[in-house]
Amino acid sequence: MTMITGMTISRRQLLKVSSATALVGAARLAFPSGAFAAYAGPEVTGVKFGFIALTDSAPLIVAKEKGLFAKHGMPDVEVLKQASWGATRDNLVLGGEANGIDGAHILTPMPYLISTGKVTQNNVPVPMSIIARLNLDSQGISVAKEYAETGVQLDASKLKESFAAKKAAGGEVKVAMTFPGGTHDLWLRYWLAAGGIDPDKDVSTIVVPPPQMVANMKVGNMDAFCVGEPWNEQLVNQGIGFTACTTGELWKGHPEKALALRSDWIEKHPNATKALMMAVMEAQIWADSMDNKEELSAILGKRQWFNVPPKDVAGRLKGTINYGNGRIVENTGLEMKFWKDHASYPFKSHDAWFLTENVRWGKFAPDTDIKGLLDKVNREDIWRAAAKDLGVAAADIPASTSRGKETFFDGKVFDPENPKAYLDSLTIKAST
Repeated sequence: MTMITGMTISRRQLLKVSSATALVGAARLAFPSGAFAAYAGPEVTGVKFGFIALTDSAPLIVAKEKGLFAKHGMPDVEVLKQASWGATRDNLVLGGEANGIDGAHILTPMPYLISTGKVTQNNVPVPMSIIARLNLDSQGISVAKEYAETGVQLDASKLKESFAAKKAAGGEVKVAMTFPGGTHDLWLRYWLAAGGIDPDKDVSTIVVPPPQMVANMKVGNMDAFCVGEPWNEQLVNQGIGFTACTTGELWKGHPEKALALRSDWIEKHPNATKALMMAVMEAQIWADSMDNKEELSAILGKRQWFNVPPKDVAGRLKGTINYGNGRIVENTGLEMKFWKDHASYPFKSHDAWFLTENVRWGKFAPDTDIKGLLDKVNREDIWRAAAKDLGVAAADIPASTSRGKETFFDGKVFDPENPKAYLDSLTIKAST
């Protein structure tokens, strides 16, 4: 049950809310007159958020479509489509006041790469803050149809011989991801390296924006790619390739996208930041309900958002995976999570893994102060403050900033208290 200002709203009631009007009505019933003024209102009525056409941007789109930003005093929030993660970075560097954006649906490592100037022009640091996680799981590693006979699934080593033969014949093996050092880059590298394929030596890694993945594989520009949904499902629906594995099979319950804002925006607008967070949390709760998946697929499929058939979104959103190689599995438990299993909370231990993997592949120096960087960029304190004001149930608020040790499909264990031991356990890395 969710306690709000002395009254109770059950999770079932909250999940069944299906429109902004109903949400506002439920909130007014829950709050006594004047209780909305319990904390100072937002300093501004809007912010410019960027998003990429990926299913995990859903919380921002739902918050806009369902009037949740408006409900929390932010009616002028803009949710603006970005062409690529590079464009997202460039617009964040510009900032909203200079016709850029103030925050974004973003690959979790990017705020760290931007804050340290690793991926900005002239390496100028632009301080960023992560205030929430947007989802867990449901990205995919897909392979061109020509490799179907290898039987490749979780074990990437089944591609080793075919890749080597292609190179020996003078061809180039291209694997695509969406941004160097981003989540898709790291999932793809982990999968290849676990199968004995060196992502820096045995293949060529290329950058392709998510919405362009399917078209590029269709014309033979790549052999494999890692991207979020709905693009793996669209690839299968169009018969162009197949999914070797989903990223939840590499690491069940893994963190994926984050909600990030420029740190200077947060400093100027602390109340607005909390209001945004509360709206996004409500959107995540709504999006997580299986009862709402069909409507969510229809919303995301709209022209102004993804411009895709809703069926390209729906299957994997529900945990039904058509791999495209004869395997169809229902009730996998690998559906995208927006709220359950603490999906919304930005665990520092998860960010530590992303930083450690970027040390592994040379994006960060081996002597990087991981804990110091986490404390600067990860603002889980803002999440907690918003959760408290929203009346989130205690069971939905993690007791610790760490989820503890994480185990991967190949048996490797990441202990956030000892990243070096994890790095030492890995055979293939940038320094080898």
